[in-house]
Amino acid sequence: MLAGMLSCSAATAQDKAHISVTNPEGTIELNVNVDDGSPAYSVKLGGETVIGKSPLGVVADFADFSKEMKVKDHKTTTKVMDYTNSHIKKSKVSHTATDLVVTLENPQGRTLAVEFVVGTSDVAFRYLLPKEKGTGSVRVMEEKTGFAIPSDATAFLSPQSDPMIGWKRTKPSYEEEYIIDAPLTHKSKYGKGFTFPALFKTPAGKWILVSETGTDRHYAGCRLSDYTNGIYKIEFPMPGENNGNGTVEPAFALPGATPWRTITLGDNLAPIVETTIAWDVVEPIYEAKQDYRPGRATWSWILWQDNSINEKDIRTYIDFAHDMGWEHTLIDNWWDTKIGKPRMEELIRYARSKSVEPILWYSSSGYWNDIVQGPVNLMDNPRIRRNEMDWLQKNGIKAIKVDFFGGDKQETMRLYEDILSDANDHGIMVIFHGCTLPRGWEKMYPNYIGSEAVLASENLVFSQHFCDKEAENATLHPFIRNTVGAMEFGGTLLNKRHNRNNNGGKIRRTTDAFELATAVIFQSPAQNFALAPNNLTDAPAEAIEFMKSIPTLWDDIRFIEGYPGKYAVLARRHGDTWYVAGINAGSEPKQIKIDLSAFGNQAEVLCEGKKGELKKQEMKLKKGKTFTISMQPNGGFTAIVE
Repeated sequence: MLAGMLSCSAATAQDKAHISVTNPEGTIELNVNVDDGSPAYSVKLGGETVIGKSPLGVVADFADFSKEMKVKDHKTTTKVMDYTNSHIKKSKVSHTATDLVVTLENPQGRTLAVEFVVGTSDVAFRYLLPKEKGTGSVRVMEEKTGFAIPSDATAFLSPQSDPMIGWKRTKPSYEEEYIIDAPLTHKSKYGKGFTFPALFKTPAGKWILVSETGTDRHYAGCRLSDYTNGIYKIEFPMPGENNGNGTVEPAFALPGATPWRTITLGDNLAPIVETTIAWDVVEPIYEAKQDYRPGRATWSWILWQDNSINEKDIRTYIDFAHDMGWEHTLIDNWWDTKIGKPRMEELIRYARSKSVEPILWYSSSGYWNDIVQGPVNLMDNPRIRRNEMDWLQKNGIKAIKVDFFGGDKQETMRLYEDILSDANDHGIMVIFHGCTLPRGWEKMYPNYIGSEAVLASENLVFSQHFCDKEAENATLHPFIRNTVGAMEFGGTLLNKRHNRNNNGGKIRRTTDAFELATAVIFQSPAQNFALAPNNLTDAPAEAIEFMKSIPTLWDDIRFIEGYPGKYAVLARRHGDTWYVAGINAGSEPKQIKIDLSAFGNQAEVLCEGKKGELKKQEMKLKKGKTFTISMQPNGGFTAIVE
């Protein structure tokens, strides 16, 4: 079959039909089948089946679109995806895909369309419901969507937690530990399935990344079930999320569409790491009120904790941001009571005199968990929220961080969008914490600048277990969580001990070179780094100089080598400069042979000496000449290539 062409083995209006298309390159083949009225799809990569026959369809409140279906029509076109976005892993994206729309009809004459986009390394699909027969709205009772991963594959997955558990009953918040290279039969920790994104590897070396994108106020955030009868199935939120408030089943006006389900495929990990499918198929919800330029921030709370929320310590961190040349400082919980708005206004003016813009923390609400950290109950009420944003705008605040959301129900997705929309009206950027996975939001909401949704740096401060596993967890994120959306990890800790005075608390196991590398490996347009003021004198001078220059906005990405949970090496470009970084989670040194001349003609390399100390090398690069870098256990390297 010619690349991008369509074939159909049966006429339309049949309950047995087979439709096949490929991407423009001819490397991915999508097959859509209707057998005995049950719609399904499958996907091949390079002629090998990577997604077996998988169910399609939805059950609406007024009709079942998963059985007794016939193909009414199908149409294929070329979809051009050409856009710029400074907040994602590539600032300019340009490629084409095959777009297939298959319209299905049930015995009552009601229709459901399935739109597929088959790109260079990805397949995305969604359901389109028309307005017909006088029905103006739909409640989706169930999605039949499934993913038939080859049974001999292994999985890299994070379980969905039970609702209303954990600290102050704040879960789920996408902060569970991954299973690594596990058999598909491995049951989820809580019996509630797994969160997106999900990564799989076949014995033949094919990689499969499954996720979703385009979720806004019109739907709920979804997850995968446990592997049952050869299928991972789409699941809606749990009834107990949001303290029981809100429906499980999403509803929207007609005509309307569900979010996109995405599948990224590769013979190696490069397509997984470099994919842009999360943004390719979505469109902006609203226009930006201004040019939002997020950046780097100091963050007192991560090491100095709640006691740092006072005028003296915040001024210290403002001065620290100024000394680093960073754009922001994050002022965390309790500022409303421990400092108060009148003195906060003075601090804001002081920060601006130092060319530093404060980011202010808020709780998302107070009625779906037990949070007492303030400010609370300001972000969930439209009238109160807009009054608060009037005050923020009056005082020139450019960004806020909103924490402790209650789950993935549609009502929570509405809250995310409402906060973002109101903030945009006030020229304010937004970071989310204790939250769901972002799903195409960098493109949908131009003032959105990051989400946690990962076991982030606070866990290193709270538990030695996570310090001991820091390297292993870090080598997962470039291949899973960070592939589909901004990951505001709050990392790069240069303290040897995780406390205020660098003399107690949890012990860091990683080298300085490792920590610097994560500033490149982890991508988010806003980065609240975990450096402390004492690092200006007790950390290596080369480390501080590197962190002063590290960007947070990137123009391109290239995967070099790695394996989830073991090691990762990749490169990111900012302007004309490439930053190449590697991290090693192995118990033995890892030798990396690399040709940096592919990125430029001179490099500054920060790596490890024999005792793990930070070592700086300047080198001229000869075209085609490789050299070897040794990453120590829990170690890494960075190279700035001009």
